[in-house]
Amino acid sequence: MTTPLLTLDTVACTRGGVVLLENVSLNLLPGEARIVQGPNGSGKTTLLRTIAGLQPPSAGKLQAEDGAIAYAAHADGLKGTLTVAENLAFWASLFGTEDIETAMSAYSLLDLRNRHAGALSAGQKRRVGLARLLVTACPVWVLDEPTVSLDAASVELFADAIRQHLGRGGAALIATHIDLGLKAQVLDVAAFRPAHRSDGAFDEAFL
Repeated sequence: MTTPLLTLDTVACTRGGVVLLENVSLNLLPGEARIVQGPNGSGKTTLLRTIAGLQPPSAGKLQAEDGAIAYAAHADGLKGTLTVAENLAFWASLFGTEDIETAMSAYSLLDLRNRHAGALSAGQKRRVGLARLLVTACPVWVLDEPTVSLDAASVELFADAIRQHLGRGGAALIATHIDLGLKAQVLDVAAFRPAHRSDGAFDEAFL
């Protein structure tokens, strides 16, 4: 039997003291992608942040090998004073890898390798931010609206990077409204909303 790269067992997620999702269970297998969907404010970001380890689940269990998960959200995680190559080299060293050329090639960044990140356009910054995933060597990618600021050509580069990652035995959990052309099951967070929920006053920016 294939061992899941990520397992959620009746996980509950809380934001601002309010339970947004409960009883979330899934097994994410090698080569598998899941598309996380739901309306704004339904808890997609909170679920992904919980899976990424940025906040603990309020109930249930989450299992993955240490260092297995790479997370990318709205922030690109770049140092503006470093070049594209230097930014990727930093992340590669952090994860104990060396190859940044493959990542730059995958996102058409070779011509930008010596440009400082602070001088890049929003779309170029996003491509560098996504290229970080390739230098981490993490098998599980957890992605929150990864195609923001990307043009159609760059979206296709991203989709191709996902397909290759899955082909190498990786897995991905992606919150997106864009059709990436992937063979992926949909994880609709609406199915995990509490039956009775009392909303208080809290910031919904990170739901």
